[in-house]
Amino acid sequence: MDFNLTEEQTMLRDSMRDFAKERLAPLAEEADHQGFTHPDIIKELAELGYCGICTPPEYGGAGFDTLCYALAIEEVSKVDASIGVMLSVTNSPAQLPILDFGSEALKKKYIPKLASGTCIGAFSLTEANAGSDAASIKLSAELNGDHYVLSGLKQFVTNGGIADIFIVFGVTDKSAGSKGISAFIVEKSFPGVKVGKVENKMGLKASSTAEIIFENCKVPKENLIGEPGQGYKIALATLDHSRIGIAAQALGIAEGAFEQALEYSKQRVQFGKSICQFQAIQFMLSDMATEIEAARYLIYNAAWRYDQKQRMSKEVSIAKLFAAEMSFRVVHKALQIHGGYGYMKEYPIERMYRDQRATEIYEGTSEVQRMVIASNLLK
Repeated sequence: MDFNLTEEQTMLRDSMRDFAKERLAPLAEEADHQGFTHPDIIKELAELGYCGICTPPEYGGAGFDTLCYALAIEEVSKVDASIGVMLSVTNSPAQLPILDFGSEALKKKYIPKLASGTCIGAFSLTEANAGSDAASIKLSAELNGDHYVLSGLKQFVTNGGIADIFIVFGVTDKSAGSKGISAFIVEKSFPGVKVGKVENKMGLKASSTAEIIFENCKVPKENLIGEPGQGYKIALATLDHSRIGIAAQALGIAEGAFEQALEYSKQRVQFGKSICQFQAIQFMLSDMATEIEAARYLIYNAAWRYDQKQRMSKEVSIAKLFAAEMSFRVVHKALQIHGGYGYMKEYPIERMYRDQRATEIYEGTSEVQRMVIASNLLK
């Protein structure tokens, strides 16, 4: 494996880094306070091609590889993790089920809209009693002539309040367990779709997370993704890719926090010298840099394996597990280096501390990642 980035990967990383610093960083605190990302920012990201990073050019995307996707999410998340997760969902779990399992007609109809950013996508799997145990979902999807009727409620849907297109998983055969789950494309404009409670989260406040209610929602039969009963398989296959994005988000948050702490340690003077001259601070910074570097190579390796079409569920879960928990340790140290100022909202580290916590929960908790790793080890 060549650890050097290609010219294409370097170009994308650098352009996203510049955009994040120039456009996103100045607005991140305000977006967190207001609880939403300004539509103009989403429009700009779309115009730059960041809503279709891995999408094939024939469907309006940039056609980059999974490592490019990880690099983009990493750079954005250094300054605004809310936009990081919004982009991650739009690029990966909102498009991959259609690209990998959908009919050609569905690809042509929906992928260009998502890749161009004219429509925002969402992935609707979780329910109140079906979080880590996704096979226990209850939303019903009954075939009725030329359409399916969906009834139920999805919870914690990222992009839920702003999405135009939802990937929705429902039960088409109650007697078949996980093999009775199917996947559908549902437009927000379909009768019976309603945005419910918009969650008031601890962090990632500029990212919309909402309940989506389906009340006898009629979905055209042709909007079924793949075959009936393939939904659980589609969900698991999609998570292998989307977890790379969340791992990259965790990495980006850690890098952003580290950069803040390093700069602060050079400027903060105590006992007559910059605190970075104290061994205690130097050791903290050294540990942070080491863990960040380790997470980076785990994530890049998982992305490379994905594009090589190798078996990589274990490697993806290892990367997501380590990156998320590493991010917690790094952000914790970064806040500690800031001392009392790190606890104040005037400093970005306070927001990063809140934002980081979700990376250990969504797209599979750290405990679920350990389950996936163990199941692969014990085969």
